[in-house]
Amino acid sequence: MTKSPDIYKKLLFGLSFFHAVVQERRIFGPLGWNIPYEFNDTDLDISKGQLELFLDQYDEVPWRVLNFLTSYINYGGRVTDYIDLRTIDVIIKSFFQPSLLESGYKFDTEGIFYSLDFDPVDPHGSYLAYIETLPLVASPSVFGMHENAKIASANNETFTMFEICMSLQSNDSGSGGASGERERMIELAASDINAKITAKGEFDIEAISMLYPVVYEESMNTVLIQECIRYNKLIEIMIETLPMLIKALKGLVVMSSELEAIATSIALNQVPKSWASKAYPSMKPCSAWVTDLILRLQMVLDWIDQGIPKVFWISGFYFPQAFLTGSLQNYARKYKMPIDTVEFNFRMIKEKWEQLEKPKDGVYIRGLYLEGARYCDKEESVSASFPKQLYTDLPTIHLDPSQHRVAPKTGVYRCPVYKILSRRGVLSTTGHSTNFIMWIELPSKRSNIQNNEGKADSEEWIRAGVAAFGSLMY
Repeated sequence: MTKSPDIYKKLLFGLSFFHAVVQERRIFGPLGWNIPYEFNDTDLDISKGQLELFLDQYDEVPWRVLNFLTSYINYGGRVTDYIDLRTIDVIIKSFFQPSLLESGYKFDTEGIFYSLDFDPVDPHGSYLAYIETLPLVASPSVFGMHENAKIASANNETFTMFEICMSLQSNDSGSGGASGERERMIELAASDINAKITAKGEFDIEAISMLYPVVYEESMNTVLIQECIRYNKLIEIMIETLPMLIKALKGLVVMSSELEAIATSIALNQVPKSWASKAYPSMKPCSAWVTDLILRLQMVLDWIDQGIPKVFWISGFYFPQAFLTGSLQNYARKYKMPIDTVEFNFRMIKEKWEQLEKPKDGVYIRGLYLEGARYCDKEESVSASFPKQLYTDLPTIHLDPSQHRVAPKTGVYRCPVYKILSRRGVLSTTGHSTNFIMWIELPSKRSNIQNNEGKADSEEWIRAGVAAFGSLMY
C-alpha cells in the first residue's frame, strides 16, 4: 500500500476517468482522434503501477513526471499522429493536476463528473455508488467538446448506414426494366459529366509555359504549371473513360470490368476509384465532386487568362503545399534571404476578398472552414460554435512572410489545416500527413498553455479538436 493512500485514491480515480475519456473519444470520429487507437487495460495497469511507485518515491506528487509517462509513453506509445499526441498531452492535464486533490474538482463544465470526496470507512463502496449515478451517455462537454459534436457523430453513423444501403441496392439488378432504367440514369449522368469536362478540356502546357515562363522573380509561374500538369492527368483519364462508358451502355463496345466499376460508382454517386487515384483528396459524393472540380479548373483558367489572382482560393489547389512554398520563395528571393529563415505571420482580414488588392508581400488566401469552433469577427478571436452550426467560414487570411519570426507565446490557437474532414492521411517522407496542409495561428482570447514545441496553444480548442479544412462533404 502506498504511503499516501488518500492522494493515491484521488489520482487513481482521475487516471481511470482519463482512460475512459481517451477510449470514448473514438465515437466522435476525426473530431475525437485523427486516427482511432486501441487503448486497452494494459495501458491503464502500467500507468496505475507507475502512479503507486512514484508516489512512494517522492515527497510531493511529481505531476510533470506522471503527465509525461502517462500521455507520451504509456498511452502515447500507440499514438502515431503527432497532432493526436498534442491532444492526449492536453487531456491528461485535466486529470493529473494539483486541483484534482481539492474537494469537488469538476471534470466537465456541467459539474456532473467530479472528483469524489470518498467515504474514509468504505472508499470503494462510495466510488461505486457515485459511478452508478452517472448518465449512461456522457455529454460532449466531459470530452472538452461542443454539443455539436453529438450531431457530427450522428451524421457519421448515418452516412455509413446510407452507403451500405446504397451498395446493396446497386448490387440488386432486379427486373429487366429496372436494370434498363438504371443504365439510362448512369448514361445521363456520364454524358453530363463528359460535357462539363470536355468544355474545359486539357490545359496546353506548352502555351501556358510561354505565357508564364519559369523566372527567378516569380515562383507562382512554376506553381501554375505544376497545377496544370496534375489536373491534366485527372482530366485525361475522365475524357478517356467517359465516352467509352457511354458507348458500352449503348451496347456499341464491350463493357469491361473497369467501365463496370465506373458505372457502379456513378450509380452510387461515388467518385470512381480510377478517377480518385489521379485526383486530389476529397470526401464529396460524385455530383458535388464534379461541381468542385469544375470550380477548380475555372480557377486555373482565370489565372491563365487574367494573371496571378489578388486573392488565392487555397482550397482549389491540387497541391497547396507547393503554393505556400512558392509564396515564401518569392519573399526570400525579393529580399535576398535564405528561405529557411522565413515564416508566415497570419493576419485576419475583415474586408471581403473581392475588395482586396494584391498585398505588397505575401498572399491573401480564402476558402477555409473551421470545425469545432467559429471565428468571431466582432471579438477577433476563436469562439464557441453556435448550436447546430458544425462548420463556419474563416475570413480571408494574409500570409505575410517575415525573417527570423518569433512565434507569439500567448493569445493564439495554433490550428492545423487539412485538405478534407477525415484528417488522417498517409505519412510522407517529410513526416507530414498527405492530408495535412499547414499550421495557422488564429487569435484566441482564451486561457493558454505552453506545449512541448514552445508554441502557444489554447488548451480548450485542442481538447475540442478544432481544425480548419479546405473541403467539406458537400
